[in-house]
Amino acid sequence: MTQTPLRVGIIGAGYIATWHAEAIRATPGIRLAAICDTSQAAAEALAAGWDVPAYTSLEALIAADVCDAVHILTPPDLHHPLALQALAAGLHVLVEKPVATSAEETRAMVAAAAQAGRAFGAGHNFLGLPGYRRLRALRDAGGLGRIAGADIRWCFPLAPLRSGPFGLWLAQDRRNLLLELGPHLYAFAVDLFGPLEILALETGQPVALPGGGTRPQGWRVLARAGHVEVTLTLSLVETIDDRSVTLRGSTAAARLDYANDTLVVTRDNTADLVVNPFLREMALAGQHLREGVVNVARQTLSLNRKSPYGLSFRGALAGFYGPLVAGEAPDGRFSGAAAVQVMEAIDATLALLPPQPAPAVVTGRPRPEVMVIGGTGFIGRNLTRALVARGHDVRVLSRGRHGPFGDIADHVETVAVSLSDTDGLRAAMTGMRAVFNLAKSMDKTWEAALANDVGTTVRVAEAAQAAGVGRLIYTGTIASYDMSDPRGVITEDTGFGDISQRNLYARSKAECEARLMALHRAQGLPVVIARPGIVLGHGGPLQHWGIGRWHGAGAVRLWGNGRNILPFVLADDVSAGLIAMMEEGNAPGRSFNLIGEPMFSARDYFDAIHARLGARIRVTSGALTALWLADGVKAALKTRLLRRRDVARPSRADWLSRGHLARFDNAMPKAVLGWRPEADREVFLRRAVDEAGLLGF
Repeated sequence: MTQTPLRVGIIGAGYIATWHAEAIRATPGIRLAAICDTSQAAAEALAAGWDVPAYTSLEALIAADVCDAVHILTPPDLHHPLALQALAAGLHVLVEKPVATSAEETRAMVAAAAQAGRAFGAGHNFLGLPGYRRLRALRDAGGLGRIAGADIRWCFPLAPLRSGPFGLWLAQDRRNLLLELGPHLYAFAVDLFGPLEILALETGQPVALPGGGTRPQGWRVLARAGHVEVTLTLSLVETIDDRSVTLRGSTAAARLDYANDTLVVTRDNTADLVVNPFLREMALAGQHLREGVVNVARQTLSLNRKSPYGLSFRGALAGFYGPLVAGEAPDGRFSGAAAVQVMEAIDATLALLPPQPAPAVVTGRPRPEVMVIGGTGFIGRNLTRALVARGHDVRVLSRGRHGPFGDIADHVETVAVSLSDTDGLRAAMTGMRAVFNLAKSMDKTWEAALANDVGTTVRVAEAAQAAGVGRLIYTGTIASYDMSDPRGVITEDTGFGDISQRNLYARSKAECEARLMALHRAQGLPVVIARPGIVLGHGGPLQHWGIGRWHGAGAVRLWGNGRNILPFVLADDVSAGLIAMMEEGNAPGRSFNLIGEPMFSARDYFDAIHARLGARIRVTSGALTALWLADGVKAALKTRLLRRRDVARPSRADWLSRGHLARFDNAMPKAVLGWRPEADREVFLRRAVDEAGLLGF
């Protein structure tokens, strides 16, 4: 008789939720039953893609009685209370790492699961990789001999530490970095060797956050498990990806690259001295070839649904639910007992952190007259500081009450208001001289873009008008223009053309502009539209996708050949232009392209990074027509084989536009706003490269 699948709900509709949803679909014995998130828009958008109901609270999800189990994917400080609530309601619980913020909280969750007679699991997903299972089997079979040491690494850039958003939970406290990323490393060590004795901690490569305070980007932990010496390394600067587990034994050494799910073993051989190193390297070459062929075949045949990251979630869910469905003992890799040991080791590591300086004392309270929506992003932070420097107190609308403005907290007020809360928006805007809307929504379907981006933009505009705001400044994008013709010259009078065949971001932003201008004509909405170019400067990312497709910090494939002049602009100049739009009396009802002076191509920019920072990034050309054709093949496969109805295929002109082939004329903002973007090549490079903190060290 066929067993009824367990009904699984997802709590938290962020980025990681899609990976869980895909893995649930691929795991026998379970099915996705619901999505829950405090953001109704986020919950409904994800739920619509999977044809399941959406809820905005765990209470409502429990009351609906649609789930047997839940995955908790919220910020980590919410894991403990939500898990206790779900367990008390009789639900099985799988919690994303870190399962909690301390071992004490983790033990309480494990105890609650035992009392409720329900399963509790830790989402240590990389333990589910096929390559890791092979590594563990090799160790268990004695293929490595007696293991003396282990080196476990997470060396992968963490751009939010340098370019934001700084309101993320992991950036709010230096401890959160280890809590967020450390479980990947500690879970490997605990699963392989058992409880860890933490011997020493060394941190380094600090990055200064806007508003004061620093965060260590380098963590090196020395530990011991029995006779095995364990080194855990966490490096978050812009270096080549090295996420690996290396075991050194008396017989052989094994290295698992868990980012790519490849396992290579190094062994001694008995050949003569001259032939010995040759055979050793040939053996390694053969293993690398085998691993590469297996990976490319697996990902190609599955249309990339079996990427290493995707496989890790599939393996983790199979490990958690397989025994549960079969009525067998739980898999120790994902058990509550293992989670407790991981959190105990992290607690012991954090206890070695030196004391942190006390935060600056705020002496006054801000009296905001200007609001910035999206003020914790790259441009928003720069704009907020520029406004304060000009004597304005600012209200920043954010998802949380934390913002990167501790050093100017007497002039900046951070408030948490949902962009779906019309009354809350109107109340927050009351008394504001101007509102800057820098928010954006990255959606996967046109329906979602209409709801989350266009709908939100209109709601903000209507709230601003109802609150009597004097001016609304909205940031669109130059990506909405057709930039495919190298002979073209784009001004504010240039139309967008047929926007229906463009990528969703460009199309959505164009639709936002159209709705806002309609409100201006019909109701007198005092709106001004800004379209910044490719923005560079302090706090901006190294891996800027407006320039090309990045393949890690050390390699980028340009949009086109990279020899045409790009519409670069400094963040400071964008802020100056936005403020001028607030102050200029003739600005409402107009749009301005904030493009710097024509100076650099993409290749010029990367040559400057090499010359000034010593970082030679591998730069290759991207044939845009070939990329368009490849995109068409992918779209057809997704539509026909995966039965995806939400696949959008941008036009060839859209792909060519990514190369910014047309030239921009920036005369309008100069004439109307008195805007003067940086024209000195050396000064521009100093601010865009030398002082930008691109590498983080």
